[in-house]
Amino acid sequence: METPVHYSKAQNIFRILLGCLLCFTGTGHLSFLHEPFLAQVPGWVPLDASLVVTLSGVVELLLGLSLLFLTSYRVQVGWITAIFFICIFPGNYNQYINHDPAFGLDTDGIRLTRLFLHPLLVIWSLWCCGSWKATFGKKSIS
Repeated sequence: METPVHYSKAQNIFRILLGCLLCFTGTGHLSFLHEPFLAQVPGWVPLDASLVVTLSGVVELLLGLSLLFLTSYRVQVGWITAIFFICIFPGNYNQYINHDPAFGLDTDGIRLTRLFLHPLLVIWSLWCCGSWKATFGKKSIS
């Protein structure tokens, strides 16, 4: 029998905030931020950059909605969101090595800082969904 995971008020607030953020950026991928997001698609990706931006926008929307509404699957959604953030890291690195000023990131220092802050998105999704604790936390012996 599984032990239920208990979530703090802070975890719920940050889960909702992350869900809203992903819905916003997903919508941006599909509309008003589509062009700037093209700068993040590495040249080695064997798909059309516009298609990659569109697909990642759809995934972000789905993840955002899942964080907001699929609360009975929080642990799984947290892991999937963390994996997604790991998968998009090369896009941020691509923007850094190509010195692309998209999104107002107009210096290498700012772009490098963004690279070092990116892991916080992974941690955020795992923490606010209780994913890490549910998977690797203390197990009771019965």
